[in-house]
Amino acid sequence: MVAARITVNGKETPISPAAPHTTALDFLRERGLTGTKEGCAEGECGACSVLVARPGVNKPTDWVAVNACLVPVAALDGQEVITSEGLATAGESGAPAALHPVQEEMAVRGGSQCGYCTPGFICSMASEYYRPDRCAHPDSADGPDTGTGTGTDTEHGPNGFDLHALSGNLCRCTGYRPIRDAAFAVGTPTANDPLAQRREQSPPEPVCTEYTRDDSTFLRPDTLAEALQLLRERTDAVVVAGSTDWGVEVNIRSRRANCVIAVDRLPELREMRVESDHIEIGAAQTLTEIERRLDGSVPLLAGLFPQFASRLIRNSATLGGNLGTGSPIGDSPPVLLALEASVVLADADGEREVPLCDYFTGYRQSVRRPGELIRAVRIPLPLSPLTAFHKIAKRRFDDISSVAIAFALDIEDGIVRKARIGLGGVAATPIRALATEAALEGKPWAAKTVEAASQVLQAQGTPMDDHRASAGYRSAMLGQSLLKLYAQTTEAVSS
Repeated sequence: MVAARITVNGKETPISPAAPHTTALDFLRERGLTGTKEGCAEGECGACSVLVARPGVNKPTDWVAVNACLVPVAALDGQEVITSEGLATAGESGAPAALHPVQEEMAVRGGSQCGYCTPGFICSMASEYYRPDRCAHPDSADGPDTGTGTGTDTEHGPNGFDLHALSGNLCRCTGYRPIRDAAFAVGTPTANDPLAQRREQSPPEPVCTEYTRDDSTFLRPDTLAEALQLLRERTDAVVVAGSTDWGVEVNIRSRRANCVIAVDRLPELREMRVESDHIEIGAAQTLTEIERRLDGSVPLLAGLFPQFASRLIRNSATLGGNLGTGSPIGDSPPVLLALEASVVLADADGEREVPLCDYFTGYRQSVRRPGELIRAVRIPLPLSPLTAFHKIAKRRFDDISSVAIAFALDIEDGIVRKARIGLGGVAATPIRALATEAALEGKPWAAKTVEAASQVLQAQGTPMDDHRASAGYRSAMLGQSLLKLYAQTTEAVSS
């Protein structure tokens, strides 16, 4: 077994003597790369953002920004990482003292105030700078320093920069306007930019890892079969993919595991297949990869993705992980329930398919047995033509939902032929709004029907009072969501 190593800013370095639970953030800072900051240790502020070379969607390699505070450094064995310091030395001129174009724009436009958050913004911005399919949007907002602009798309610049790339980065000095100006001013990489050239080569292959220190082990098996056998043998193991949930447990609650098994790079969990009657999505594909590969072909998922945490989180988080935690406030379960999705569960003896509506059995509990993994999510085809995802939260982006509602309706000749409604945040598990579905099906898609069904929807679930919302507010939002859907879609349906 080759010693675990990581390439940082072009220089290979051993991971030892770091403990298996050591985050990439702490590993980098201990080696003097202090541009990577700890702000929240929960993946919510982006001060720790770094770039990782990952398999690309449109090119062999994408430079992907991730939260270094969440990912175990052992999970980066054999991988390539660029920090804010590495961007400067990898500038287009090749001169060590030269600023990277992103850094240059942030400097000249006053995008750095106290400076604490700046390196994280720089790395997230660089990830978008190197996105291969970035191009000008015809309806984009005006460029920097031009007032409010006349474009209707205020979240894309004239250079195609998607501001969602920065949704996971927090500026405590509230200096967002000059940061936005810098983002909308960056050009495109030149032909001799080494990081742009690196995209044309394949990313590092996943490395089989067995890293042990102080009676704690991090394992990355080569195949799904090996992973399932390990799960059978190591009943104490914690399974991680993007580590966006487990990383918080390690940082905030000081959780430690005797054995961690990483499944995020298993090829059997990273496939996407579109068949005549269903779409199968590998459980270890990141949400960003799913979003870009589906390219809007599943509108309900397309509505979910921008509201799911932040781009930094979506660059690591997976559907398998979001379902595997069993959280009643996860954003993907309501959507997948409305889509009538099922999960494919695998263990060392074989596979079984379980409808998602039968998967959850209690608070953070499911039918998944010890030794089983979620291998894939299956979405049946054809899709319902009328869909919507409503997330009620205290912030527009990068927040946990108080209530999440997903709708998928088939309406023919003004009659609701089929209704599927998924709910999150109103019970111990994500649930289907079965009574509301029954109140809609076979009825005219009309104000009277919707008003009656909205009253039924308000009574669905068992919402509770907590710091995010009261039970009464949650119930009210359920009813309002159906009224909102009707108001937004009546004209489209009638036309």
